[in-house]
Amino acid sequence: MLFNNNGGLYNMKRHHAIITFLLGAAFFGLNPLFINLGYAAGWTLNEIIVVQAIIALIILWTIGIFALRRHPQAAKKLTIKTVLSLIVAGSFTGLTSILYYASMQYLPVSLAVVLLFQFVWIGVLFEWVFSRKRPSKQTMVTVVLTLVGVLFAADVFNGGLSDITILGFVLGIGSAFSYSAFIIVSGRVAVEVPATIRTPLMITGAALLIFIVFPPHMSLSAEVLSSGSIWLYAGGLALCGLILTPLMFAMSTPHISPGLATILGAVELPVSVIVAYIGLSEYIAPSRWFGVLLILVAIVIGEIKGIWHVLMKR
Repeated sequence: MLFNNNGGLYNMKRHHAIITFLLGAAFFGLNPLFINLGYAAGWTLNEIIVVQAIIALIILWTIGIFALRRHPQAAKKLTIKTVLSLIVAGSFTGLTSILYYASMQYLPVSLAVVLLFQFVWIGVLFEWVFSRKRPSKQTMVTVVLTLVGVLFAADVFNGGLSDITILGFVLGIGSAFSYSAFIIVSGRVAVEVPATIRTPLMITGAALLIFIVFPPHMSLSAEVLSSGSIWLYAGGLALCGLILTPLMFAMSTPHISPGLATILGAVELPVSVIVAYIGLSEYIAPSRWFGVLLILVAIVIGEIKGIWHVLMKR
């Protein structure tokens, strides 16, 4: 990655942006592993998510302070309006974490993942409504294939939909809308500010929302803070959900369209399935591997022109 004198990205080619975004989405796909291990260890949602936010704030602001010291001219771009815009935009990350993790308390993980992954068509819909950019036939085919792949990869056809509760559905579909909104605003809000400075401000918004919903003084105790276990699971969530993913999205989304970003985000599910197979020793039926393959094929179809252009250019 190359940076200009102001600390911002320059000359990031489209395929570099796509790779960076895919890495960020892949890190987000590790979240179900850490949250389920945390629940299995006896920790509650409010305890895990508050510690997660604290860890993310400490690490990202350490990065942000060094970035400001290295590029002091970047601070001139941080007007009150810009800072508030980034904080509000970042609150979508916190909202996604709250809704997504909470849905896993009321739904099987596979169904919670299916509901979250409705962001694929929601993101395309948002781009159509707000950017007046009508999806192409290629995009529609990609969306349909992705959603079918999601159903197979989450093993819905074997598990059925009988386990869906109204509260679980609302939480899960809500996480899809908030996650889609976060992907879109990541590429539109204060893109002139370096990603290493934008991200700490955005995660500040996420943390503020988390602390409002789950006040730290009510969620944490000396016993909780003194346990190494919660710092391990919440640290994994913080790294994957509130540090690496937002940072990589902030770097890459200004260089790709919102519709493409939501489609590329579908790579999270194959990562979740593979992690469940390797990390949790979970049996993965052949139909689920078919779903993973279908999602990857859908992403390739969605980007076939760009891939062909890069190959021909090289």
